Order: sequence, then structure tokens, then C-alpha cells
Amino acid sequence: MAGITDSAFRQICRENSADVTYSEMASVSALFYKPQKTLELVRFNKKERPYVVQLFGNKPEHFAVATKIISKEVKPDGIDINFGCPAKKVFKHGSGCALMPQIELAREIISAVCGNTTLPVSIKIRAGIGGKDASQCVSTAIKFIKKTKDLPYSAVMVHGRTYEGGFSGPVDWEIISQIKKIIPEKIVLGNGGITTPENALEVLQKYPNIDGLGIARGAWGKPYLFEQIKKYVHTIGAVHEPPLPPVFSKIKKIMLTHAKLIFADKSEMGKFEIRKHLAWYIKGFPGASELRQKLVRAESVKEIKEILR
Repeated sequence: MAGITDSAFRQICRENSADVTYSEMASVSALFYKPQKTLELVRFNKKERPYVVQLFGNKPEHFAVATKIISKEVKPDGIDINFGCPAKKVFKHGSGCALMPQIELAREIISAVCGNTTLPVSIKIRAGIGGKDASQCVSTAIKFIKKTKDLPYSAVMVHGRTYEGGFSGPVDWEIISQIKKIIPEKIVLGNGGITTPENALEVLQKYPNIDGLGIARGAWGKPYLFEQIKKYVHTIGAVHEPPLPPVFSKIKKIMLTHAKLIFADKSEMGKFEIRKHLAWYIKGFPGASELRQKLVRAESVKEIKEILR
């Protein structure tokens, strides 16, 4: 979600019933040495609350300093430690998912964060490392949780794919359910492959002990997915009617609101940042290719509005 879940996107998601928003990953080393640029990355609007700042890195002392800075300067509602990012440049740096087998170092990092803030601390992990099939490396995630469960973090988000599985392939929800059984006192959220209300309901019905769902790529061009899921899951009675997709007039309204927010936040750079979002919003609609070619050349909210009209 780097380069995607900025303040404008988070506000759009909150307006469409997301319960909690997360920042882009912020480097603890950048905060340790030259914090100003990273502080700009994680600043937020009060409309985004509850808002969690997500940190990555591999040095406990950097996590300690970064946590103090974030707690004092940003004042979010929580801090999240990313032990789950599979991006090659993050992994090669020894951060993200690369930390999962390094239990002692991970413990030092969690302790450094928890010991330097009064904010709730959460962690993000993957199903495991060592094969595309989570069942082949299930011990990585299970061992990680068993060896860290005594530490005072309050929640864990588990992406049900392995490091090797990246962002494709089947999601192992069983391992997420198992983790909840190991740490019943902590919040356990499941993540991976939730792209429709039907996906969400199926998971929550099959694994009722999981406390909630995290949605990332599923919200690309569909921030209304949060609202759809809530309405679908909480349907009164046994019959869950599949939700109708939003009419294009509603999507146009969301697109314009998103564009206004991103231009207000990023000025001239906004025209570059909004383009990928506009392409995702119209994906699958008749004439999307022609419309996309016009939208990616738009220079202002006014132009976007005229093109959509």
C-alpha cells in the first residue's frame, strides 16, 4: 500500500465505513536520522481517526526513538510494527517478513516500541516463510506468536499467505484461527484476498473466532467495499442477498471527492497521485479504456469533473 494509503485515501475509506486506517509504512531509520520527511508522510487529518502509524525497520534502538517521535509529534491512535511486508527491497534490508524467523530480535523490537509509548501497539505478520503453501511453514507464524505472546502488544494482523506467496494464491485462514486460540486475550485480525462482501462473510462464518478483517488491495478503486461488507454481513435473517454494485453516478461522486482531497493535500503533485486511483475506479465499466486515457491526462479537479460528466 506504499504510495496508495495516503491521507486522502484514508479519508475516503473512513467515509465509506472503514473502522480503522493505517499509514503507509514509515522507516524507523529515517525517523531516527532525518525525521522531517517521514513525519510529513504520516501526518493525518482528524477525520481519519482511529488512525495507526505503521513502522518498519530492523534496529530496536531506531524503533525506540521513532516511537517516541511518533507518539509526541503525530499523536495517532496506535502504532503498528510490520513483520509481514514481503517486498524484496524491504526483505533484503532485513525488515518486514525477514524478521519473523529472528525471534529474539523481533522481541527486542516489540519491547522497544511498547516501552516507549502509552499508545496501543499492534503487529503485522505473515502465515510463514519457507514455501508457497502455508501448511509447509506453519511453524514460523505459530512459533513467532508463541514466543512473543507474553509481550504487551494488543493486536496482531495476520496475512494468510506466506512470504513466498506474495499477494496471490490461496489464503490460509485456518492458521489465523489457530493463532487466535493461542492468544485469546489479544485482538486477531485476518488479512488477504478479501475483495467482495461474499468473501468476507464466508470467512467470518467459517472462522467466527477471528476478531475482524483487514482490507488493503481489495479497496483499490473500491473504498465502498467496507460499507458493502458491513451491510452484507449484518443482514438481519438467514438470507444474505448479494449487494448490488454501486451505480456509476455514486462512483463518480467518490472519485471527485477523492480528487479534491488529494489536490488539496498535495497541490500540483496531486494530479500524478490521483491517476492510478481514477483508473482503478472505472475498471470493468463499459468504455473504461477510452475514459482512462482521458482521465490520466487531467490536470485539475475541474478537468476530471468535465471528463466524468
